[in-house]
Amino acid sequence: MKIHDRSGFPNPARIRIVLAEKGLDPAIEFVPVDLIAAEHKQPLFLAKNPSGVVPILELDDGTFISESTAITEYLDNLDGNPVLTGRTPLEKATIHMMQRRAEAELLDPVGDYFHHATPGLGSALQAFKRPDWSGRGDWGRGQGERAQRGMAYFDGVLNNQAFVAGDAFSMADITVFAGLIFADAAGLAWPGKLGALEAWRDRVSERPTVKNRSGQAFLPEDARRLGF
Repeated sequence: MKIHDRSGFPNPARIRIVLAEKGLDPAIEFVPVDLIAAEHKQPLFLAKNPSGVVPILELDDGTFISESTAITEYLDNLDGNPVLTGRTPLEKATIHMMQRRAEAELLDPVGDYFHHATPGLGSALQAFKRPDWSGRGDWGRGQGERAQRGMAYFDGVLNNQAFVAGDAFSMADITVFAGLIFADAAGLAWPGKLGALEAWRDRVSERPTVKNRSGQAFLPEDARRLGF
């Protein structure tokens, strides 16, 4: 199997954590995609994933699977022991519910803030990410505020349970963790003291499957040279 991605970015990091949780690292060949040069917006890549986003999982038979949740489902179920996406109908429903909230209320708004209210990753990619119309920066800052509300929401959730979807670590935790690290990289501050969320992040960051996969700067060196 192959993963087309760019190390250090939020969604690729989600899948790399999944691979580590499932012990699948040795089975994967990583194919780097130059996000700074907007390689993922070019015809060759779009033929693999019309959405023009990373990561993509390429199977040995030539099948391409995109979207991090779908890739996680596939990888988690390969061995018949789905520890990240749920075993029972209730576990599956709860994890998918919280996974969707993690994307819609935290990770995706952070991305919108990064691409529309900051310099983002430079001109090559911004031509695809940020159309030139009045008020777009204000919209991006509003998305940053939405992400901050999402942080507060997950702090409340974690006041009452060990993990985002209940008592066990799941793909929803991976997505919230990615959202928080992306927020740090984008310069988006937390909305005050969120003790439960902070304690949870500290615990997750020490998991062997997470540590050293997303911990230093979430964006790679060439992105940091652009200001992040």
